[in-house]
Amino acid sequence: MSELLQKLQWRYATKKMNPAKAVPQEKVDRILEAARLAPTSSGLQPFEIIVVTNKDVREQIKPKAWGQGQITDCSHLLVFAAWDNYTPERINMMFDLTNAQRGSTNEGWENYRKMLLGNYPARDAQTNFEHAARQAYIGLGAALIAAAFEEVDATPMEGFDPKALDQILNLSARGLRSVAILPLGYREEDKDWLVNLKKVRRPREQFITEVA
Repeated sequence: MSELLQKLQWRYATKKMNPAKAVPQEKVDRILEAARLAPTSSGLQPFEIIVVTNKDVREQIKPKAWGQGQITDCSHLLVFAAWDNYTPERINMMFDLTNAQRGSTNEGWENYRKMLLGNYPARDAQTNFEHAARQAYIGLGAALIAAAFEEVDATPMEGFDPKALDQILNLSARGLRSVAILPLGYREEDKDWLVNLKKVRRPREQFITEVA
């Protein structure tokens, strides 16, 4: 078994984190970089990550996340927030950034820009947000795998009130809506009922279909 698969076998959705044990910043940075490098549709990268370490802010978030202890016991709380809409300004920002970093452009690339500009902003905002949210989940998956590789515990969560969280973090003013949260920390093994339970996944033959 490869090292990565061994670490994915090791990881689980930690229920009790040790509030006295902090994740080294270099590990957090590598997890965040993995999420930043994740693929997204058309390369638009339509989400951002807010890293919450402030204890008072996390205390405000906790009751909006059904009182889940990982919110305050974790070392770093990552909030994945998607664009609330696709706008011409946002689309052009990413295409202009790409052109600047590559130092060139081409007709095919600019035609692709025009296609997106003609289609995405014309859709309703909720449709665009849902599309952007799916891209945020790709980044969430990358962060989870990176956390496992770093042997950092991580618990993906949808169990929170997104409107309340958006208000606490003032996300609406930035054109963002929270999608998922990811506490990072270290398991407190003697207090976590889940830690020693066998990982259960459907067997390969019930999960993967090969079309040759």
